[in-house]
Amino acid sequence: MKSSLKILGQDPDGDVSCASILKVLADETRLAVVEALLDGPRTVAEINASLDVEPTLLSHHLRALREAGLVTRERQGRHASYALASALVERRKGRAIDLGCCTLSFS
Repeated sequence: MKSSLKILGQDPDGDVSCASILKVLADETRLAVVEALLDGPRTVAEINASLDVEPTLLSHHLRALREAGLVTRERQGRHASYALASALVERRKGRAIDLGCCTLSFS
C-alpha cells in the first residue's frame, strides 16, 4: 500500500511505501522519541531525560528519524532541538498520527 506522506522510501512518483515508514518506526526507542515529540520540540537532553538512553544510541535513533524525514533538527548554538516533521504534524489528530496507510496511536 502507498501513502501520500512524502518522507522516506519515495518512489519516482513521490509515493512512500507504508513498509518503509513502519520499518523506521518499528524500533521501540524511535517510537518513544516520536511520542515525546508529540508535545512539541525538545532538546536532546529533554528527550533523554524521559527515555534514559545511552547518549550515543539516542543520537543514532535521532539521526535515523531525521534521515527518514520523520523529525527535524534545529541548531541552537551547541545544542539541537528536535521536532516532528511538518508532514507528521499536519496529519496529527490528538495523540495519533495518520500515516496514510494506518494510524499510529499513543495512549
